[in-house]
Amino acid sequence: MPQIYTADQFRPMPWANGGGRTLELFRLPHPERPQAFAARLSVAEVAQGGPFSHFPGIDRQLGLLEGEGMALRASDGRAWRLDAPGQVVDFEGEASITCHLLGGPLRDCNLMLARDWGRGRLERLMPADGESVRLEAADLVLLYLQRGCWWGDGEALPAGGLLVLEKEAAELRAGGGAIAWLATARRLTA
Repeated sequence: MPQIYTADQFRPMPWANGGGRTLELFRLPHPERPQAFAARLSVAEVAQGGPFSHFPGIDRQLGLLEGEGMALRASDGRAWRLDAPGQVVDFEGEASITCHLLGGPLRDCNLMLARDWGRGRLERLMPADGESVRLEAADLVLLYLQRGCWWGDGEALPAGGLLVLEKEAAELRAGGGAIAWLATARRLTA
């Protein structure tokens, strides 16, 4: 059965390194370490550059929602540039990453998965008005409705909300310049 969360149910919280704030959209507790998460989806408002928080044992995917973008550099020399909304990069949560803003403040979407729990993917969806979007079944499917109008089973989904599916598929219709962020995760088999 799909679950729907509205924007007023999201949890604002400080970054682990104290350098900013994020809005936690979803958190799935880790089955072996309940104080930690197995999966987490959040949106951060980044007002200035600086170091990223460390999350050992976590694989991160970061997508640019809006803003002029950022340049990321890891201490091992790897570098990424996100300068167009929809771009996604991935890196290990324990990596020492520094962020430099390319312009003013921005917003990004973060999918974090415990490496010993599962693997996943983050991508932006921009369907044409009236287009249907099929969400394939996975262990966990999270759809952040960033903008526009979305309908499922003939009912409007809440603007800025989150649709959560576990091991089930869904078909949605989009309108009004709809943009969403789709995170899918599959648990590792024991």
